[in-house]
Amino acid sequence: MDYIIAGIRVCLPDNLLAGHFRQALAPFAADSADKTDLTLRSGICAPPAADYRELDRFEFSDADADCRFGSDERGYLLEMTPRDGSATACFRMPRNTPEVTTDFTLRHLPALLRFGLWTAYNIVAVQRLSVAIHSSVIVYRGKAVLFLGESGTGKSTHTRLWREHIPGAELLNDDSPIIRGEALPEALACGSPWSGKTPCYRNESYPIRAIVRLSQAPHNRICRLSTLEAIGALLPSCPPTFAHDKTLHDGVCATVSAILTHVKAYHLECLPNAEAARLACETLFVDEDDR
Repeated sequence: MDYIIAGIRVCLPDNLLAGHFRQALAPFAADSADKTDLTLRSGICAPPAADYRELDRFEFSDADADCRFGSDERGYLLEMTPRDGSATACFRMPRNTPEVTTDFTLRHLPALLRFGLWTAYNIVAVQRLSVAIHSSVIVYRGKAVLFLGESGTGKSTHTRLWREHIPGAELLNDDSPIIRGEALPEALACGSPWSGKTPCYRNESYPIRAIVRLSQAPHNRICRLSTLEAIGALLPSCPPTFAHDKTLHDGVCATVSAILTHVKAYHLECLPNAEAARLACETLFVDEDDR
């Protein structure tokens, strides 16, 4: 089955999809085509080659799994081992071919497929000035605003306040939208089948109005960021594992630079209240005729 996610065509074996993730992918379904950007195939993943280099070890909390990501002459290898003793799932991602191999089956934890595909998708995406951004995205007046921040900062709370107190504001994605820089001069924010705990899977894209990094504070205050500050605000919300590989990191940096050439970034210190949402909205849209 083919899916088009933020302009990237993905072919997935139907026998691996079930339940929640099948529903999340449904809005992105497309007619099949001979050429795809990423094709996932079931099979045995080649073990690490002699030149294997571990790039990162990290925890994947959704599956309570320990992950290892590395590269060798064959490409990239993601290994995810759940702590409950269930089977490890691997994704083998060659550098110069759209074909990705996985030993995932329906006996594995479903979250492992979602994350493995997300990783493989982003390896393809960064070659096209696109990348997933950990953020919650509001659409207002036909423009997208991305709210960034560490987990627990209040991204989802803030976008909920927009929807409750600013007529016309809608949620595009609540965890991992895709930003596209290749469509400049209008950088785009796109919905995706990865939206965290909020089931918001919209196959839509909108020009990015602004990017806002949130931090909790005893007051509401917003300020424009310099280009350097904006890069520092946006990079931590990109796939963190990619920072350990030069090729992937260069792709992320190129995407971020392209986006910020045309999109303004801000820092919002805020309380979890309606006034914070109104302040952000008024700041970002008050000078609309001048942009």
